[in-house]
Amino acid sequence: MNKLPLLLIALASATTACAQQNTTAMKYAGLITAEDAKKHLSILASDAFEGRETGKPGAEKAANYIAGEFKKLGLQAPVNGSYFFNVPLTENALKVTAFTVNGKSFEYGTDFYLGGSFPDKSTSVTDIVFVGYGTDAEIGNTDLAGKVVLWINEDKPEAGATPNTSYRMSNARIKVVKNLQSKNPAIILAANPGIAAALARFGKSVASPKLTIKDEAAKPANTNAPVFNITATLADELVKSTGKTYADLKSASATAVAPAADIKNNVVINYATTRKDVKAVDVLGYMPGTDLKDEVLIFSAHYDHIGLNPDEKAKDKVNNGADDDGSGTTGILEIARAFSKAKKDGHGPRRSILFLGNVGEEKGLLGSEYYSDHPVFPLANTITDLNIDMIGRVGEEYIGKPDSANYVYPIGSAMLSKELHEIGENANNTYTKLKLDYKYDDPNDPNKFYYRSDHYNFAKHGVPIIFYFNGVHADYHQPGDEVSKINFPLLAKRAQLVFYTGWELANRDKRPVVDAVAGEGK
Repeated sequence: MNKLPLLLIALASATTACAQQNTTAMKYAGLITAEDAKKHLSILASDAFEGRETGKPGAEKAANYIAGEFKKLGLQAPVNGSYFFNVPLTENALKVTAFTVNGKSFEYGTDFYLGGSFPDKSTSVTDIVFVGYGTDAEIGNTDLAGKVVLWINEDKPEAGATPNTSYRMSNARIKVVKNLQSKNPAIILAANPGIAAALARFGKSVASPKLTIKDEAAKPANTNAPVFNITATLADELVKSTGKTYADLKSASATAVAPAADIKNNVVINYATTRKDVKAVDVLGYMPGTDLKDEVLIFSAHYDHIGLNPDEKAKDKVNNGADDDGSGTTGILEIARAFSKAKKDGHGPRRSILFLGNVGEEKGLLGSEYYSDHPVFPLANTITDLNIDMIGRVGEEYIGKPDSANYVYPIGSAMLSKELHEIGENANNTYTKLKLDYKYDDPNDPNKFYYRSDHYNFAKHGVPIIFYFNGVHADYHQPGDEVSKINFPLLAKRAQLVFYTGWELANRDKRPVVDAVAGEGK
C-alpha cells in the first residue's frame, strides 16, 4: 500500500482538528488547574469535614462551603433565593434482634445484611425451602407463601457463557427476586460467597442506619419479602441437616434441574426499625443562558461521603473521600469558575447551566432521586446531565500502564443519545485527547456502575447523561482515600474534558437527540 496518500490524509485530518478548536473555550478551560483544584479538595476532604456523611455536621459544612463558592462566582441561588434544595430524609435504624439457626446465633453486618425498609416482623419456622437458582423449573408448583426461602444469588451457568457470580444482582437475578416475591414468602435468604469479603470490608457501614426519602404522603407499607444477603458459612448452617454443604447443593443445581426442597431447621429471625427525620440539602448554583435560556445543562457531583470510621480501634478515624467524590465536587467548582469567568467576559452560555451538588449518593442516590422527582427546572427542558464521580485517582486496572495518567471511563454517553456520545468523543479528540475507556459502558456490566451514581436518576427520566469515572482502587470507601493520593493534573485534565463537552452542549444550535428508551441502553 502506498504510504504517501495516507500521510497526506493524516496531515489533512490533523489540520482540520486544529481548525475546529474554539480558542475562546480553550482560554477558559485553561482556568481549570491542578493548583486551584488542590485548594478546594484540601478543604472538602480535610478531617474537619469528618467524611461528609449525609445528615451529619461534616456534610453540612461541605454544603456551606460549596454554596459559598457558588456565591463568590456570581451564580444565582435558584431555590427561592437560596442555594439549598431541601431533601427530606428519614433515618431508619434496623435492629435484628434475633437471627438463629438451630439455636446458633448469627450477627448483622458479619454474617448477613438487609437492604431496604420493611415492617417489623418476627419469624419462626421449622423448615426452609431451598429453590436453587430460583428458575421456574426449580420452583415448580412449590407453595412458598409464608416460607423462608434459601436462594443461590448467582446467575445459573449456561453452556458457552461465563455466569455472573458477583453478589451485586444482575438484571436477570432482579427478575428472579421479583418472581420469588410474587409468591409471598416470608423472607428470602440470598447466598453468595462474595458476601463474606464484602462484609469484612464494609460490614460496619452496612449495619449502620439507612436513609430513605421521607414519604410525602401515606404510602402502602412494603409488603414484599425482605432479601437478606447471607454468607456461604451461614448457608452451610442452613443446609446442615441434609448432610451436604451449600457448595454441594449449588453444584447439583448448576448441572441439573433440582426441584425445590424442604430442609429441616429451626430458624428464628426478628427485626424492627426505628425512624427519625434527617436534615439534608442538595446545593444548586444557576447560570442563566441567553437565547436558549429555557433549556438547562446540568453538571452534577455528589459531595457526601461515608463519614467517620466506626472501628473504635482504627488509627485513622475519618473516611475523607478525597476521590469519592471530593474530586468530582472539586471538578464542578472548577468548571463553574471557568464558565463564570467566560460569562463576565461576555462569553456566557446560550443555554442555562445548573451546577448541582448532590447529597445522599452514598445512601442510595437520594439527593439526585429527590431532585429528579421534584426538579427546580423542568426535566423536559434539561438537555443533559454530565455527572462526575471519582476523577482524581488511577484505578486499579490502570496502575503501571502507559495510559495511567491519561484516561477516563465515560459511562452511559450513548445509552439514550448517540449524538451525545459523538459530542463527547469530538470534545476529547479536539482538545484533551484522553484515552476514553468504554469497558464499563454497559448496563449489564457486573459492577453495575451505570446504576450506581447520580446520573442514573436523570437517565431513568429520559435525560441523556455522561458519567465520568476513574475506576475503583484499594482505598475505595476506606480511610486511605486522602488528598495526598490525588493526581491533581489528571483531575484537572478530566475536568477540562467535561468542561469542553459542556461548552459545546451549552452553545450548539440544537440539543442532543434522544434516540433510545431510558434503561434499554445501546
